[in-house]
This record gives sequence, structure tokens and C-alpha cells, in this order.
Amino acid sequence: MKKHIGWIITGMLVFYLLSLTVPVLQFLPVLLAWLVPVIMWQTLGDVIRRQTSLLLTIGCAFHFFSVYKGVVPEWEQIFTVNLPLLAMFAAISFLSVTNTEIGDRPLPKGKKSVIKTAFATHFLGAIMNLSVLLVFGDRLQRNGSLTRNQLIILGRSFCAAAWWSPFFVATGVALTYAPDMSWQKTLIPGIVMGILAIVYSIIDVCCFRKEEFSGYPFKIESLTIPLFLAFSVICVHYFRPDTSIINIICIISPVGAFVFIKSRSRIKTLHAFISARLSSVSSQFTLFLAAGVFSSGIKSITHVYPSVFKLEGYLFTPVLFSMILGVVIIIGIIGVHPVVSISIISPLLLPLDVDHSQLGFLFLSSWAISTASTPLSGVGLALLSRYQAAPEVILRSNWHYAVVMWIITSVMNVFFFTGL
Repeated sequence: MKKHIGWIITGMLVFYLLSLTVPVLQFLPVLLAWLVPVIMWQTLGDVIRRQTSLLLTIGCAFHFFSVYKGVVPEWEQIFTVNLPLLAMFAAISFLSVTNTEIGDRPLPKGKKSVIKTAFATHFLGAIMNLSVLLVFGDRLQRNGSLTRNQLIILGRSFCAAAWWSPFFVATGVALTYAPDMSWQKTLIPGIVMGILAIVYSIIDVCCFRKEEFSGYPFKIESLTIPLFLAFSVICVHYFRPDTSIINIICIISPVGAFVFIKSRSRIKTLHAFISARLSSVSSQFTLFLAAGVFSSGIKSITHVYPSVFKLEGYLFTPVLFSMILGVVIIIGIIGVHPVVSISIISPLLLPLDVDHSQLGFLFLSSWAISTASTPLSGVGLALLSRYQAAPEVILRSNWHYAVVMWIITSVMNVFFFTGL
């Protein structure tokens, strides 16, 4: 069955889209999604298996206790919480087939190459996700490793796209756990934060780290696909505001990937991708499904003891925003995936009279900052395993970045969402 896992994931995506118009089919994408961790369990890393086991155990215990207390959740609340996210994640994975090779062009050097590499990583990664980071890293590496400055620019620039890109899973998570969030309201502050993060990183590398930088031989034509896809999402959402951003991306991403494949044999390229490469999202499927069970378990407990979790007397003030953001960043750096933290705090904050767009900005910010600052995030682990990066180097290089971005985000929250 493992050799067919890519087709199972593709089937999940197809049936998820069909279930939007034929709700009776919803059990099919749910079944296919849960088959992925069952089939791939032995191939998953130890960290993913430990986190998944812990989340499932606690989540199920909460549900059993809730049932004992008379609160019986519907099955959809337990097994389908993150299904749209998984469909989105599968859909955007298809965009990796549009990657183009640069060839053997020499690597540019100097401050201009820092700027070009940072913005190229950011904008291409915003659409094509982790595959771009690996393409850039493979081209820049020397003897299988990257310099500290290259690690800084690639990691921070890529993760900063989580602040605004609709193609980042972070946006899907924010839309799921802050259900009335308006993406348009978080777009401008998200873009501002992304630019500030990149500018800070460029200044850090160019002014305070005196070592030669070899950048990526970027071509302006490479922006054609990302700009087209981003424009398509914005246009469709403008004319169909009732359609979820996640669902728009689930449709546009595979279609866009098919259209922009460079190979003459598009069908063969897609077949090879589904058969050999799509299975790489299995660990994300496993963690997100477990986080959904965990989150729904917490929600059930809040229904058992509503007075305990009402947080009466509390307001979602800028101080509370900043405190929660800081805590999520810290535990994210320690190694707790942002989706786990978000799944915990969302049920606690939603009952407050809170602007869901402001809450979404909190989720996006915690994701962008923590994943860029720790060697234990998906991005950090990719840099560690593929380019021989040392965990302590990533931590030492980014702790001040996390602090500065936390402060700036707290200010942006006041400026854009509180009206002060």
C-alpha cells in the first residue's frame, strides 16, 4: 500500500472538492486522509510519531471524559477539523513540478546578491513552499553545506511568507482556528511584516556579519508563475467572496501546476510526481490529523466546564496579544509545532469578544517567527538534515530576530487592529 500513498492523497483531494457540492461524500476524503498515517506510520520520524501519539492520547482522553460527562461530539468535530488544511497542503504540493533549473550559471556575490536571494526566496517560496527552499539550498551549497549567512537569508525569508501568503499552510490554519477571519484584513499588515523581516535580515547579514555571500542566480522570469497564481486567487476571491480561500487554492494550485509544467509530457510528469514524491507530505498529514483530534478534545472540555474557560473579566488587549504571541514563539522554538499551540489557544480565545482577523494575525505571526527561529521546525529540520547545519548555529543566529519581530508584531497589532 505504501507505493500507492500518493494516489490515496490525490484521491483525498479530489473527493474533498467533490464533497463541497455533494456533502454525503464527506466520509470518503476523511477515510483516505486517515489511511495516510496508518499506512505510513513505520516510515515517519521518531519526533513526529511521539508528538502524534501524545496528541491523540490526550485528545481521545478528553473526548472520553466529555462523553462520560454527557457532552457527546459529532464525528465530524473529531475527524474533520483539519481536513481542509490537508486538502490545501496536498494541492499546493503539486506546484513543485513547475520548478525550473538554473543550470551552471555562476553564483553572484555581494550585497546585491543578498537582496535578490532574500526576495526571490520569499516570493517564490510564498507560492511553491518548501520545494523552493530546497532548490535554492541545493544550488548554493558548497561541499554539502551552507554558510551561516545563507542559512539566515533562506530560513527567515522563506518563513516570512507565512505572514501573508494564501498558499502557506499557516493561512489555512489561521482560517480554520479563527473561522471568521478576513484574509484581506491580515494581508496588508502581513505584507508589511514580511518586508520588515526581510529588511532586518538583509541589514543583519550585510552590516553585522562580515563574510562573503554567494547568492542565487535569480531570473526575473521566475516570478511569472507565483504572480499569476497569486493574482488568480485574489481575483477569484474578489468576485466570489463567499468561497473559502482554502477551497480556491485547492482548485487553482493543481490546475496552475498542470498549465505551467515545462515538460512536453504533462501527464507523465504528474504521474511521476504523484507516484514518487507526493508521499513526502505524510508526516504533515499525520501531525495535522492528530492536532485536530487534540483541538476538538479541548473544545469538548470547554463545553463540560464552560465557566472555567470563559475567561470572564478578560479582554483581548494588546498586552494579552503580546503575551500570548511571546509564549507561542518560545514553545515553538522549543519544538512544539505551531499548529499544536494554535489548536490549544483557539478554543480559549474564541469565546472572548475578539476580532477574528486580529486573532488570525496572531496565529500567522507566531507561525512566521517561531518556524524561522528554531532548528526543530519543518524548515529548521530541512536545513539541518540536508545542509549539515548545526542546531546551535540556527538558535544563536535567530534569537534576536525572534525578539525584534515579536516587538514589531506587537506594535503592528496596535496600529492595524486596535485603532489606538
